[in-house]
Amino acid sequence: MGDSGGTLWSMSTKSRQPWWSFLPDDELLQMRLKDLNLSIEGTWLQACVKTLNGELKRRGLVQAHAWISDEWFSPDTTPGIAVPFYLAHPRLARLERKMFKDVEGGTERQAMQILRHEAGHIVQHAYALHRRRKWQDTFGRSSTAYPESYRPNPNSRNFVQHLPRWYAQSHPDEDFAETFALWLSPRVNWRQRYAEWPGALAKLEYVDTLMGEIAGTKAGLTRRLEVDPAHRLNRTLAEHYEQKLAWYAVDTDTRYDRDLQRIFSADPRHAHRPTASSFIRSNRTRIREAAWRISGAYQLALDNTIDLLASRARALKLRSAGREHELRNAMVRLLNNKVVHQLHASRRQWFAV
Repeated sequence: MGDSGGTLWSMSTKSRQPWWSFLPDDELLQMRLKDLNLSIEGTWLQACVKTLNGELKRRGLVQAHAWISDEWFSPDTTPGIAVPFYLAHPRLARLERKMFKDVEGGTERQAMQILRHEAGHIVQHAYALHRRRKWQDTFGRSSTAYPESYRPNPNSRNFVQHLPRWYAQSHPDEDFAETFALWLSPRVNWRQRYAEWPGALAKLEYVDTLMGEIAGTKAGLTRRLEVDPAHRLNRTLAEHYEQKLAWYAVDTDTRYDRDLQRIFSADPRHAHRPTASSFIRSNRTRIREAAWRISGAYQLALDNTIDLLASRARALKLRSAGREHELRNAMVRLLNNKVVHQLHASRRQWFAV
C-alpha cells in the first residue's frame, strides 16, 4: 500500500526516544527484534485497536487483543492480531520504507483496513464459522491449501475489493475476511456500492445475516495468547529484511520478451534512439507509481519487475522508438499484467497481505 493520508507518529517525543532510534541504519540493522522492547501501549496503534473493538462491540462480537510481532497476522488459536514492529516507532518506519519502499499500514486508514480484515479471521475462528455448510457453499472450504501465488481476475464481480491486490481471490478464508471487513467498516453503504455485483453482494448479505445470528453469543475462542511476539524474536533486523526481500526476488523470466518487442523496437533504423532499458530505468518512478495506483501491488515487487523488464530489454537490444507518454502507458499495462499473473499469497495461513 501507499502511505497517503498522513502517518500517525505523534506518540513519541524527543525526550522519550529509545537510544536505538539514533543509530545509523547499518547499526540499527544489527539490533535483534527482542532488544527493541516494543509495545503497542502508548502508540497510535493502541487507539486503532480500541476503535476496532468499539466496532466489534457494537455488533455484539468477540473483542480482539493485539501485540507487536514481525508481520501482520491473526493466529487461529487466539482472538488476537499481531502488528508489525515498524509501526511502533517512526525510526523503524523510516527503515522499513528504505528497505521495502513502503510502510504497509502506516496510516490510520490503512491500519484500520488491515485490522478489520484480521478481525474477520478472528470472528471466523472464534465462532467456527468455516464449519457451517452455508459458509462453505458461499466462500469455499477453509481447508483448501494456501497457494504460493494466485492469479486474480481484476474484472470479477464475485469478490469485494477491500485490501489491494484483489486479495479476496487468494483463498476462501481471505474471501470471508475481506467481505467481513467491508461489512464492518463504518460509513460504507455496501448494498449500494455492490448493487451491480451480484456475487459479491450475495456474500455481503450472507455475512450480514450470519453476524446477526451470532451477535451476543459466546465465542469459542477467548484465551488471550501472543504468537511470535517481538520480545521473543532473536533474529536481527538485517536477517528479517534479508528473508523478506528474498521472498520478493524476481527470477529471470523471458515470457514477456514478445510484449517488450511490441512496445520497443529492434529495427536498425532506430539505432540512434535511446535504449529501451535506459528509458525504463529513467521512467521507473512514474511507471511504478502509475502501476501501483491501478493494482495496489507491493512497490518492491513492482520495482523488482521493472528491473527484470529493463534487463530483458537490454538483452534484446531494444530501442525506445515512439512517444514517451505512449511508451510509459504501455509499460504500465505490461507491468500490471505481469503482476496480476503472479501475486504472492501468504506463507502463513493468517498473514494479512
